[in-house]
Amino acid sequence: MPCENLILQHFTSWLQRPPFKHNIKQAGKDKIAVIYAEGDIVDGEGDNSQIGGENFRALIRKARLDKNVKAIVLRVNSGGGSALASDIIWREIQMAREEDKKPVIASFGDVAASGGYYIACGADSIFANPNTITGSIGVFSVIPNMQSFFKNKLGMTFDGVNTAPHADAVGVTKPLDETGKELVQKGVERIYAQFKQRVATGRKKDTAYIETIAQGRVWSGEDAVRNGLVDRLGNLQEAIKCAARMAKLNDYGLREYPEVKEKWYNGLFKGENPEPAAMIKEHIGEDNYKIIEYLKKIKEMTGSVQARLPFEIIIR
Repeated sequence: MPCENLILQHFTSWLQRPPFKHNIKQAGKDKIAVIYAEGDIVDGEGDNSQIGGENFRALIRKARLDKNVKAIVLRVNSGGGSALASDIIWREIQMAREEDKKPVIASFGDVAASGGYYIACGADSIFANPNTITGSIGVFSVIPNMQSFFKNKLGMTFDGVNTAPHADAVGVTKPLDETGKELVQKGVERIYAQFKQRVATGRKKDTAYIETIAQGRVWSGEDAVRNGLVDRLGNLQEAIKCAARMAKLNDYGLREYPEVKEKWYNGLFKGENPEPAAMIKEHIGEDNYKIIEYLKKIKEMTGSVQARLPFEIIIR
């Protein structure tokens, strides 16, 4: 059922917002694991505001191997990121379903696009809000040419000895030659095809149909229900109830991953040190801090295929 009394919120704050909390009594031996995937999807462990491929693989693995956990709800608030990390998380979700026979329900918040959709597309059922931003089935790669910057700004040039003709075909210290462009393009096309296949398998559609709604197109939650990317409209509470029904649970509690950490300013009253990022943001201002975040994202994107929204959406 569609959510009533919708309230639009500032999209720019979704990375920092604490997870939506439920009102279900923490009772019963049987548990439903609620895993909050919020922020950019990155390789490795990531930080508290990111979805680190290795960290989330470990979280999902912990939940799926826990005998008391009978179902998993994946709460997604992400515009995507690393295609590799997205695939690592997707695979662990599939192992929970296929090897451990645990139902997995996906619940979308403000945004679950590109890599955010990738990690959830294999779930048994997908819930979204009417105004959820989802889809964006597509990938891209960023290889900046820093040659002029190094030479003209830093006075640096690079020379090297290669052990193979194309050992340095892809890099940031010189423009890509035709071989480098071809290598990057083939990698992008291969991962895009894999992305579409993952979606087709999870949504029980053929890849030809998925191509018609892919190509980076962005859909609202309502549109995604109509085109088959989402099963139904509903909030996190409804997704949890669906997981309980699929696992045939009447009396159960919830286990949340990862644990929500205390806001930095609460620590001030306990004599604790605030987080450096929060202090910097307060000192230089929100807009200037965003520039730092963008530069950090560019660094993370360089040289790897990205399944992420290629733009930022601000709802005012």
